[in-house]
Amino acid sequence: MATYVEILTTEFPEIDTELFDYITGVLDGGGADFEDGEEVFEAVGGVLQEVSADDKNEEEIRHICLQMFNTLKLNQQQQHRGAPRQVLLDAPVQLSQISADPGSAAPDHQGIWMVKRVQNTTVDPKKLEKAEAKLKAKHERRNERDSLKTPSPLVLEEASASQASSKKDNRVDQSGKNRSYDIRIENFDVSFGERCLLQGADLSLASGRRYGLIGRNGLGKTTLLKMLASRNLRVPAHISILHVEQEVAGDETAALQSVLQSDTAREDLLGEERLLNARIANGTVEGMESVRLSEIYVKLEEMEADKAPARMQQQATREFSGGWRMRLALARALFARPDLLLLDEPTNMLDVRAILWLENYLQTWQSTILVVSHDRNFLNAVVTDIIHLHSQRLDSYRGDYENFIKTKEDRLKNQQREYEAQVQYRQHIQVFIDRFRYNANRAAQVQSKLKLLERLPELKPMEKETEVTLRFPDNFEKLSPPILQLDEVEFHYSRDQPLFSGLNLSADLDSRICIVGENGAGKTTVLKLLMGELTPVGGVRQAHRNLKIGYFSQHHVDQLDLNVCSVELLLNKFPGRTEEEYRHQLGGYGITGELATRPVASLSGGQKSRVAFAQMTMPCPNFYVLDEPTNHLDMESIEALANALNKFRGGVILVSHDERLIRLVCKELWVCESGKVRRIDGGFDEYRDILHEQFRKEGYL
Repeated sequence: MATYVEILTTEFPEIDTELFDYITGVLDGGGADFEDGEEVFEAVGGVLQEVSADDKNEEEIRHICLQMFNTLKLNQQQQHRGAPRQVLLDAPVQLSQISADPGSAAPDHQGIWMVKRVQNTTVDPKKLEKAEAKLKAKHERRNERDSLKTPSPLVLEEASASQASSKKDNRVDQSGKNRSYDIRIENFDVSFGERCLLQGADLSLASGRRYGLIGRNGLGKTTLLKMLASRNLRVPAHISILHVEQEVAGDETAALQSVLQSDTAREDLLGEERLLNARIANGTVEGMESVRLSEIYVKLEEMEADKAPARMQQQATREFSGGWRMRLALARALFARPDLLLLDEPTNMLDVRAILWLENYLQTWQSTILVVSHDRNFLNAVVTDIIHLHSQRLDSYRGDYENFIKTKEDRLKNQQREYEAQVQYRQHIQVFIDRFRYNANRAAQVQSKLKLLERLPELKPMEKETEVTLRFPDNFEKLSPPILQLDEVEFHYSRDQPLFSGLNLSADLDSRICIVGENGAGKTTVLKLLMGELTPVGGVRQAHRNLKIGYFSQHHVDQLDLNVCSVELLLNKFPGRTEEEYRHQLGGYGITGELATRPVASLSGGQKSRVAFAQMTMPCPNFYVLDEPTNHLDMESIEALANALNKFRGGVILVSHDERLIRLVCKELWVCESGKVRRIDGGFDEYRDILHEQFRKEGYL
């Protein structure tokens, strides 16, 4: 076996002489005291990390320390070792005295209590000082580089909520007598930093109904859900809540355990069962507790708690893709069966098949749902009511999204008619007042008319929401085909897992192509092969020499610098233009005024998407590749995106699950499955029929 000196010189060939002497001195002097490789790592791991020329990671350094410990251990076994002398003290040791006067402690006492150990080090003190100075300087330089790479963390504004509360309602809630599962929150405000999102709003959720919460990007839909989930807005204590957020983070928790933990009732019962069983084992359980244990077993049996683990897997949640993380989050929610289920853009990242399954499942959901969604087909299939967030208030409508559109238009027309009628009535009264103001005979009538004007309710004109517009510049010359194609392309990430073979795809500047398929089928990989970001292992990619692709990633937030404002972001990406040009570019995507100077991190999901569109279109590409472009966009923005793509004179290939966008824009539908990409002549209707037939065969319908 190599000695630790050989290991050191092999793994760190560029180590300084002073540092080498320092490390070997520590290992020479303390070799007998190290109990395992971890202690070697604690002693010299930090130094080795600093001197690593190839920036070895922590695990690699730990492994090297373990190897050096093994050589030290082997050397000790080959040497004569005597057992250390153990001493029985004659009297208690006073720690305070020893710490106050270390020199006065007896030698045996020092062996027990003193931290400092005498080491037979071969290091020259001057060399040691010099080595430590070098380490410190190198560490400072590295920190300085890291600080330049990593900007200081941005402190974001926080959301807050306040509401008027009734003492009677509070007493009923605290007494546990409130058994209603209806939710009524009156006269509440919600703010985000200094911005007021809702003022004097009312929210009513009847038990068992399914509500769709809609509104423009940035008005506070996600914030409202968070205020409910955190109970910053008062929801009766006996009502359980589960919140599925837009972006689902992963961690080390196994998928199975993640789902099981979401069912708090089950977890509480299992915890109580373990406690009571422990007391039974100790013989301390009482009669009533035995009865309670029986009740727990009945409840657990009703919940099929023993069968639950078979429903999921053991894979860590961080290992799932975005689409599968959303499926896992939904599985947690559906498994736990909360009284109030809050869903924030649940169709984000899901494929069409998963969306259709979710629609069918939620239609039979027994408790209350409040869902934020931009998918009008999903809303039409699932919700029983619509709640419209606008003008810092909430308006409720019975029925699905299509019924909301019709009712809203009728309501606005009536509001406008009432307003215009009142304006005419006021003008008529004002004409009488102005005509007879100075007529003594009509003074009483004038006063009566003035009082009538004061009593009339103040009506407001119809509020028209500003129209959302997106524009994709197309000031480029027409390119002659072929523009972009794949010929007999094969691709795999590893040889034992082939992904595609025999891909033959082509597109030109007239193309409007949508790629659909299940999560994990390889849709994004196809896009990257078309763009040339991935190199085929077989076959050929051909592209026109003047082809200029604009790419929108489904993880577009990763492409944005969140610590700067939108104007700065464009300036850093495309320097040399005026601030007015950057603002004009952002304005074309609805990022205007104060929004353009706000940190990108503080923008809503939809607003970040618009910034990403502004960044993507700045160089004026002649071909767009869009991966899930509708995620986080409100319905008005999706309509605007469809209009912009239809007016654009270049080519478009997109991956999307949004049925409305597909129907409005796409002329071709490609299905990605089983290592192939095939065209469906019947378009989206045929694809839906195929999926429904699969559901019927699998027993979901």
